[in-house]
Amino acid sequence: MTLTVAAVAANFGRDLEENYAQIADLVAQARALGVRLLALPEAAIGGYLSSLGSHGDTLKNTTRSLPPAIRLDGPELKRVGEIAGDMVVVVGFCELADDGITRYNASAALDSTQIYGSYRKVHQPLGENMSYSAGDHYEAFDTPVGRLGLQICYDKAFPEAARSLALDGAEIIISISAWPAARTATAEDLQQDRWTYRHNLFDMSRALDNQVFWLASNQAGTFGSLRYVANAKVVDPGGNVLATTGLDAGLAIAEIDVAETFRAMRGGMFHLRDRRPDAYSIGVGEPAHA
Repeated sequence: MTLTVAAVAANFGRDLEENYAQIADLVAQARALGVRLLALPEAAIGGYLSSLGSHGDTLKNTTRSLPPAIRLDGPELKRVGEIAGDMVVVVGFCELADDGITRYNASAALDSTQIYGSYRKVHQPLGENMSYSAGDHYEAFDTPVGRLGLQICYDKAFPEAARSLALDGAEIIISISAWPAARTATAEDLQQDRWTYRHNLFDMSRALDNQVFWLASNQAGTFGSLRYVANAKVVDPGGNVLATTGLDAGLAIAEIDVAETFRAMRGGMFHLRDRRPDAYSIGVGEPAHA
């Protein structure tokens, strides 16, 4: 059975009404093309941080520029669900914990009936920990469009993150991002920028490592001091890019057949089956040359 999926490259800022309007427009475009699973970027509700590193946004040095913190059961996600209808939509946002203080860089997969699963970003780059607390686990979950796993941005640099989702049965991993160009020595052609290269290489590698379908969304344009590289894409379990937006905003759309592709690509060499965990020291101790 085939499934039409799409990953979005678009620019989202602080204005929630503008966010909802853009989400509605993207969902309408996707629905017209038969899309059943749509991946919006990291921080599609309320935008991402305006800067990173030593001058990054924090609760101590700013209030105006921080993304709005929302609850999983709040009206913001409910509104996105209403827009989604029967389409499964993955959306990024700043989650407010039950204590009313702790913030997480988060994502959720939902439609108009329910939230199927949510995720709090585990790996934090360039001082992001000044603004968000870190999540602590990965878990796949079932939806009407298959078993999904969620990641956010820098997570894709860590093979263990995608592997843990694949071992939990994820058929499609959705990696949402606010992935910028390099902060220094930025390439004139952003498609040749070293951070663009890494973004794309990680997407293809993690799909191939685990022989899963991979949807990578990303912010586009600029926000604060960050210049995003877009390059939303759909990657198959062989690491082949089926569709991409390149540097443009828009939808990367592909028709996939999970069962048939898994049968063909996992029929011989099946990476998850052929692992030798008894020979690995992965996850134990510190790097040899920290």
